[in-house]
Amino acid sequence: MRLLKLTSILILSMSLSSSAQQLVRVEQVEIQPLTAQVKRLIEATDYLGAPFTAADKKALERASNLTDAARVRREIQDVLDRYCLLDVHINPESRVKVTQAAAKPELIEHGWRTFLVKVRNEAGVTAQLKAESANALKVFSRSTGKPRPTQTINDRDVRDRWLDLAMFDKPPMKPQLSGLELEYRIIQLYSRDAGRREARISFNVGQGSQDIGFRNDTDVLFNSRPAMDVTLRVMDEQGKPTTASFVIRDAQGHVYPLQTKRLAPDFDFHPQIYRADGERIKLPAGDYTVEFTRGPEYLVKRQPVKIAAGKSQTLSFKL
Repeated sequence: MRLLKLTSILILSMSLSSSAQQLVRVEQVEIQPLTAQVKRLIEATDYLGAPFTAADKKALERASNLTDAARVRREIQDVLDRYCLLDVHINPESRVKVTQAAAKPELIEHGWRTFLVKVRNEAGVTAQLKAESANALKVFSRSTGKPRPTQTINDRDVRDRWLDLAMFDKPPMKPQLSGLELEYRIIQLYSRDAGRREARISFNVGQGSQDIGFRNDTDVLFNSRPAMDVTLRVMDEQGKPTTASFVIRDAQGHVYPLQTKRLAPDFDFHPQIYRADGERIKLPAGDYTVEFTRGPEYLVKRQPVKIAAGKSQTLSFKL
């Protein structure tokens, strides 16, 4: 099997649905800021390791150089709409409505996926577009005011809080909406689990911007592909099996397993996990840096590792 070249947190290409619904096309938007936004999108998705296909990059560049404004708008939307998981409409009263869009809702266990969000901004809002989901809440709730916080958890929390999400607002993107009638934003989704999982995702641009009738959220049924099983071989300085702490980071600095979604025996209040020789973790395909040690009397060592797609692996660490 040909190995897919994947980054640590993101699948390189975004799956597109052959039966994708046609999104509403925006016919009035200034071309110069629209094409500048397309350039930022290309830069941002390249940086995140989730670039557009080569053919789509050429199509976007070609469309940006056209002189017919109507054709520029049409061809840019024809390309970018296929990468959109969600369509956000902000009406003239600044009410937000969201519907599922074209991209296949496919995630990967213990990994991040990148999608676009189409924003049709009739109100010219320049606030921050915020994404929320009850499925993205922390698994654990903590009490405060005690030396060692206690944790409470129930089976439904574990089952339902499988998702994490984040709008990518760092450069070259911007935190706030531009106010243009049309723009595209980037959303990143993380799945703790493999298999089919449903999430309710909502958007708002501030208090009171939700549309009536629960239309500012939509339910999306995702299919999350399983990550790879990774067996850890851990040896001390004498070559004997032992236990060590591991801090696993991808190319973007995200820690694995995601701290907010950890279950016993792992803790969510520090980045490291503890594993003994022969124990396993799950990681999506990609490149990682592993920082490991046994305690203050040991040196902290760093080791780059590559996880291949489609098969279990064994990683060795010498303290």
